Amino acid sequence: MHYHPVKYEPYECGLPSLDKKDTKVSVKFYLTAILFILFDIEIIFMYPWATSFRDFIASGQGAFVFGSMMFFLAVFIFGLFWEVKSKALEWD
Repeated sequence: MHYHPVKYEPYECGLPSLDKKDTKVSVKFYLTAILFILFDIEIIFMYPWATSFRDFIASGQGAFVFGSMMFFLAVFIFGLFWEVKSKALEWD
């Protein structure tokens, strides 16, 4: 088998590569992506809670379910304030 250096370069739609394959990506991009995913998951958890909250009230579990969601939201709001305070979302 013949090995050629071009074989190990990333494929760029038939065009020669413009960058090296070993370019570094800033950790800020990963941090922003993870935070985006976490807050999306928060919304995903809130939607079923909001749609079924009346059923929980009717069954007498409304206060417990409401308290649980408020605790869940408090943890995420605390996390958001911590991110702002630690300047995790700044690009400087």
